[in-house]
Amino acid sequence: MGTAWLHLYLKNRKLSKQKERLFRQNGGLILLQQLSEQKNCNEAVKIFNAEELRKATFNYDDSTIIGKGGFGTVYRGILPDNRIVAIKKSKVASQDQIEQFINELLVLSQINHRNVIRLLGCCLETEVPLLVYEFASNGTLYDHIHEKGKACNLLWETRLNIAAETAGALSYLHSEASLPIIHRDVKSANILLDNYTPKVSDFGASKLAPMDQTEFVTVVQGTIGYLDPEYLHTNQLTEKSDVYSFGVVLVELLTGLKALSYDRSEKERSLSMYFFNALKDGRLFDVVESHIVNEGKREQIKEMAELAKGCLNLRGDDRPTMKEVAMGLERIRKRDEKHRWGSNANLIDLDKIEHLFGDEMPNAYGKQSDQTQSTISFPIPSDFSGR
Repeated sequence: MGTAWLHLYLKNRKLSKQKERLFRQNGGLILLQQLSEQKNCNEAVKIFNAEELRKATFNYDDSTIIGKGGFGTVYRGILPDNRIVAIKKSKVASQDQIEQFINELLVLSQINHRNVIRLLGCCLETEVPLLVYEFASNGTLYDHIHEKGKACNLLWETRLNIAAETAGALSYLHSEASLPIIHRDVKSANILLDNYTPKVSDFGASKLAPMDQTEFVTVVQGTIGYLDPEYLHTNQLTEKSDVYSFGVVLVELLTGLKALSYDRSEKERSLSMYFFNALKDGRLFDVVESHIVNEGKREQIKEMAELAKGCLNLRGDDRPTMKEVAMGLERIRKRDEKHRWGSNANLIDLDKIEHLFGDEMPNAYGKQSDQTQSTISFPIPSDFSGR
């Protein structure tokens, strides 16, 4: 009996030491120090233990995988309180990966916005660090735009709402968060959908900007097809780099085409160049998804296309701010609401018909891919202004 107890004690002690070693190795001490120094830090960020996340994913069973990429794997998990979560597990625990992990945790701990994926916590006592997020039930915007059979479910109104709310989230990051945040990898694969409510995700490459600093000289990071050409050629990162990338997402929503395609001619491999050439030739409605055009919202489509065109200007100074983009999309959305309700002359006067319902007046509320990070330069005609 005594021998068994001693064996168990030594085993637990060994496990405890291993967990402590991994905690240090995965940057736990640095992370705790930086979190303690941050103002406005989200105090709800929890340090999970390895066992509860292992149980939540049935020992990381393949059936719980909901996403895979160059970064690693995302699992669907169920916590003891029955909350469904997404658990992101890196492929390797390299120093770069650990730095990105700490960066993402620090950035997300500063954010509280309905259209930004919420970080619930992390686990540092495993071979590779784990991040735990709220679960978004409908996958990525990329999947809904590009997977066969899904695009037709994205009606114009849904696309407009996704665009407007995503723009609002990016505007918040740039100008309303406690420290300005440049996302640095805005793309449709990093916009998750929860019942078609967009959630901006993946802040591993993001930059927290001091209040007095509007640009950084930094190693270029991002995804082919979405990269700001000015950032690519100068290494100068600004908020306008996110604006360019968001412009590509707007064009994806309009056309249903991928940001980069080798099926197009060399000059039009990037979606931005393909889109500009279509605008120049007056072919906007030839490249917009036909089922969207058939919904009859041509004026709104033209307005969104104009906003996208502004976002894709080659010079950052010529692009709007994310706040201006968000306001522009909100105006388009509000006009759509007014159009659907019609003019005042056609509105029903509820006071005049209330007696018809007696005590049962109706209640209006009723019953509510894998893309690897890389860089590329693409041919840009010397006479092309982007306007």
